[in-house]
Amino acid sequence: MDAPEEFTTIESIFVRHRNALLLRGQFTPLYTDYYLHMMEHQIRPPADLDQMLKDTLAMLTLHLVARPWAESVAWTANLRAPRINLFVTGGSLDEAVAGRIFTEDVREPDRNFFYSQTTTVENSTPRLSTLEIDGKDPIAWVSQFYDQSEQRPARAFRLDDENFAIVAAQPDCDLEWLAALESDDVAKITDTEETTLLETRRFRFHCGCTLDKILPILGGWKDRLDDLFGDQESISIQCPRCAAKYHVTRDMIS
Repeated sequence: MDAPEEFTTIESIFVRHRNALLLRGQFTPLYTDYYLHMMEHQIRPPADLDQMLKDTLAMLTLHLVARPWAESVAWTANLRAPRINLFVTGGSLDEAVAGRIFTEDVREPDRNFFYSQTTTVENSTPRLSTLEIDGKDPIAWVSQFYDQSEQRPARAFRLDDENFAIVAAQPDCDLEWLAALESDDVAKITDTEETTLLETRRFRFHCGCTLDKILPILGGWKDRLDDLFGDQESISIQCPRCAAKYHVTRDMIS
């Protein structure tokens, strides 16, 4: 079994009298997995894009704990500047999140767009949501996403020591209190408010991709290998979920 310290534990806490849900976690273990993955596959994004992906992974992880266990969620941010697609996905049942940055062949939008796709175990038809987002900070996107797609107010916070939190409104929430929250308030909320721990879930950075899972994607090229390989005997392909690199030779495709 995986050692517990390899996972980031997310707490779901009900803030009594304020009628709000606090989701919080310390992401160093998950980020350690992320960097080990990046080193293994020799992926080196620029520092600003690396931080954006890490922040988005944190926000998705917290959001997953606000949702039912049996949901899988994928977010894509299509940005103008920098022109990138930022992709993250995960689910509580798998106890895992993954993500990557697309920098090549990215369509340039006239605005920044955020796409959310939610799938449940019982229903394979995903629930889709699209919204325009302001700015390049994934922490700020959360409020915009909750206002439009979740139809309830929420605020996200970047705290010290790779801690992150989301505070989301529940029915009859004290909205004035929610709007006035600062990072310092959120960091000590269990000391200053009456709270109840509802549950914990744990997550790591893990895609689960393998070469055997990637190869069927290339099956349609089996009669056009020259178009795929050119004059090369092998090519390198990337997982669409985590950017892991795999070495593929002609004889692997059948």
